[in-house]
Amino acid sequence: MAYISEHISWNEAVKSKTAEKYEIENIPDQDQIKNMKLVAKNIFEPLRLWANEPIRVNSFFRSPELCLKLKSKITSQHTKGQAIDIDAMGEKSNAELFEYIKDNLSFDQLIWEHGTELSPDWIHVSWVSPNGNRNRILKAVKTSKGTKYELYD
Repeated sequence: MAYISEHISWNEAVKSKTAEKYEIENIPDQDQIKNMKLVAKNIFEPLRLWANEPIRVNSFFRSPELCLKLKSKITSQHTKGQAIDIDAMGEKSNAELFEYIKDNLSFDQLIWEHGTELSPDWIHVSWVSPNGNRNRILKAVKTSKGTKYELYD
């Protein structure tokens, strides 16, 4: 498979430097691929069309083993192919991408990942299904005990 969608290559969707370093197989099964295609169709491609410029895929699919190595939960939506982490690459800022998703798209979770009050370092967004999406908006904040997730105002 060469592409998950028009603007997301297979390599972007499964690539992980950590997986390569530790020789972790990071290959989704058919159900996970189906979910990834839905995230691309319902979140990434409409956002990409609106932005009219490239958007970096920081992380898409993560195997449970990779999540453990990254100190993430194995229940992460990334392991199901339902979540993508993205980063602005052009004229638009991460804050503008975040606001567009918040105001125009259906999603399960949308997370302002760290950064400043003006713009997140990156955006985490997930999609489950038209009836399963919670449209939950959070902000990740670094604390002395690690990352804390608060409701976004």
